[in-house]
Amino acid sequence: MTDTMLAARLHEIDQPMQLEQLPIPTPRATDVVVQVKACNIVPNLRNVLATYAEWFPYLPLPQLPAVFGLDSSGVVTAVGEQVTDVAVGDRVYVNPGLSCGACRACRNGIDQNCDKYTFMGYFAFGPEGQKLFDAYPYGGLSEYLTAPQRNLVKIADSVSFEEAARFGYLGTAFSALRKAGAGPGTTVLIDGISGTLGLGACLNALALGVGKIYGTGRNAELLEDVRAIAPDRIEVHALGDGEVNEWLRGRTGGDGVDIVISSVGPGAPAESIVDALATLRRGGTAVDIGGMMERPALDLFSMMCSQISVLGSLWFSTAEAQDMADLAAAGVLDLSVLEHHTFPLEKDDHFARHGAEVGARSADEYADLAATTGPARPYLAF
Repeated sequence: MTDTMLAARLHEIDQPMQLEQLPIPTPRATDVVVQVKACNIVPNLRNVLATYAEWFPYLPLPQLPAVFGLDSSGVVTAVGEQVTDVAVGDRVYVNPGLSCGACRACRNGIDQNCDKYTFMGYFAFGPEGQKLFDAYPYGGLSEYLTAPQRNLVKIADSVSFEEAARFGYLGTAFSALRKAGAGPGTTVLIDGISGTLGLGACLNALALGVGKIYGTGRNAELLEDVRAIAPDRIEVHALGDGEVNEWLRGRTGGDGVDIVISSVGPGAPAESIVDALATLRRGGTAVDIGGMMERPALDLFSMMCSQISVLGSLWFSTAEAQDMADLAAAGVLDLSVLEHHTFPLEKDDHFARHGAEVGARSADEYADLAATTGPARPYLAF
């Protein structure tokens, strides 16, 4: 046995991470230690590290050197003396969303509304995030990490570590659909259905019993792949092949859809959300999860008269993630369509080389990204 672990640590922005040996952490009273078996590679991690200080100074990165890695799954190897309902050997996904645990939002179980909300191994949402980075300094690009017991999602043996490492994107879509009331008898338009977030929304909408799912995207070939998942319930439309609202209302008897999930990213044009909103029926709800940066011009009077709601949905609660994990365990949420491309953490040169490609390519091309770790050493993947 050794008392050190391998970790990929970033020392300088826009430079390759360095493989280092760090001490294996020990848990505090209400924390656990997880041996990382999988860590998803966020497609635009390189862009985040290179541009967040300029674009989003209110979303602080951890002080360098730092271990990144947002979505981790693995096996519990140690528990603190006050940990309950979690045992050594449990297979878990680690929800990276850290909060103070004491404010009104946290006491109400809405951790994402905590002013100190911070993504372990990624970035913070406020100036006090560094305190949480210091408390939980290891992201998934290391062999072990510590996490609060309240952040653990138990995963069944039938859910692979690779699949669990997708829970960040999947859970974001799951929470948005829940907020909008998705279920049997509802219809959903997913703007950007062939991207990473959009595909997660599609799979979750199927699992929640949504009767009809409509999707838009740029790549006709990827759109057809998505439609083939459930051709009796999914219809797709390539942008540029006609007006979206006309296409959709022609398939809904003129009514429109109950729910719009906007999963397009920061570089998408404002017209995308405006066009998607036009497809909503009276009383419909749109939820933005993609983080589009342009500011759309909204017809608030029309939205008022039609009782249209527009929501922003950030991440998900651990409780929501557990519900989603249970759907996957039951086979209702089918994750078998996902493809996993893996390589070991030791291949640091491969990670550095392909990180640039991840930042440069579109989200549509990365609907099948994942990263996994082997029994002894972490793995990454694109």
